Amino acid sequence: MSLFDGVPESPAGLSPSPLHAASGAPLAERMRPRTLEDYVGQEHLLGPGKPLRVQIDRDDPGSMIFWGPPGVGKTTLAKIIAETTKASFVEFSAVLSGIKEIKQVMAAAAQAAEMHSRTILFVDEIHRFNKAQQDAFLPYVERGTIRLIGATTENPSFEIISALLSRCRVYVLQPLSEERIAGLLRRALEDNERGLGPMQLTADTDALELMASYSSGDCRSAYNTLEVAAQLASEGSKHIDKEVAKEAVQQRVLMYDKSGEEHYNLISALHKSVRNSDPDAALYWLARMFAAGEDPLYLARRVVRMAVEDIGLAAPEALNLCLSAKEAIDFLGSPEGDLALAEAVVYLCLAPKSNAVYTAYGAVQQEVEQTRQEPVPLHLRNAPTKLMKELGYSKGYRYAHDEDDRVADMECLPDSLRGRSYYHPTQEGREKQLAQRMEEIRNARLRKRGQR
Repeated sequence: MSLFDGVPESPAGLSPSPLHAASGAPLAERMRPRTLEDYVGQEHLLGPGKPLRVQIDRDDPGSMIFWGPPGVGKTTLAKIIAETTKASFVEFSAVLSGIKEIKQVMAAAAQAAEMHSRTILFVDEIHRFNKAQQDAFLPYVERGTIRLIGATTENPSFEIISALLSRCRVYVLQPLSEERIAGLLRRALEDNERGLGPMQLTADTDALELMASYSSGDCRSAYNTLEVAAQLASEGSKHIDKEVAKEAVQQRVLMYDKSGEEHYNLISALHKSVRNSDPDAALYWLARMFAAGEDPLYLARRVVRMAVEDIGLAAPEALNLCLSAKEAIDFLGSPEGDLALAEAVVYLCLAPKSNAVYTAYGAVQQEVEQTRQEPVPLHLRNAPTKLMKELGYSKGYRYAHDEDDRVADMECLPDSLRGRSYYHPTQEGREKQLAQRMEEIRNARLRKRGQR
């Protein structure tokens, strides 16, 4: 019995490439390109002489991973490859399938290979398979029993096991431009065979551009929005203007996953904008994360980190300001408390910058890791007992408050690290004053050494 009941079967119960959608299918499915000539975008991979186009033209049986955001044509491209190479096509969803289903398909593919029939196994959201499930593909990929095409929205370096990744070529698919998506929407409106042509609708260019802009490069989302707009227009003037488009759009599609790569890309953009003293960019990235539903307390923690890592003692009040913003978010909630975090972000952008403490602490950590654990010098140890005093504990200790300038000429590092310097203040903000104070302390010690 086939794993895919109701689908015409080829040898060993594997289905042929299903490129023709039923008439009642969603518009995005009906408008799916059927050939490479119809496929829009990804010229960096599919243009003449480009790597993926060469692999397809040569009928190279190698396995591959398509990495890109939703709605850029990963599934479509896999189906076109199967059609072009006359291979049986098996579509898997990592959300719905497990080891049992994988083994069944592998057995069917092995039977098909014996009959000289090739199988392309397309795994959507392959990053959702665990290590054991991904391991199950390895022997079949190595032997060439199947040609694996995996699709993922997550960075394969983190989500795909190295053994499988080393046997696949990774192709990065880019979001479609708004201009391209608007053109595809126009084509769908006019297509009498697969699109909305029979509805005899018209549309303003700015309405299509609005829907394209709200899709964030996701063509499937744009098609879905166009279907809603078409239904609204069909009940009235049969014309899609900007107002109809706005009603159909409702809310911009944001590419975001709180635990995925885009999450880390956005927080990285926010942090680096702050570090580069760019309040406009920092506010933009902050707003993007808030709009996508990021946890405000996560953002507050990251902003506090920016204060200590990049502002430091150049403006030590920045830490208190960021902690106050965190308290405001706790007290007010979102969205009212979001503005407090926006204020903190702008302040961090405009504050003088110093990573001197961050760098110094990193150097000390490395020193601790790489040098032997020296005992605490005797003169720095307390001597609460007679025995400890007899052993020399606290001997030679000089109480700084009894000294001129409140500075004693006394080494506080272990002997092997004597004279080491880790903290080097900048000339930015408050740290300029700290640098001056450090110089005063250094001169005071030198004077006392000269008096001995």
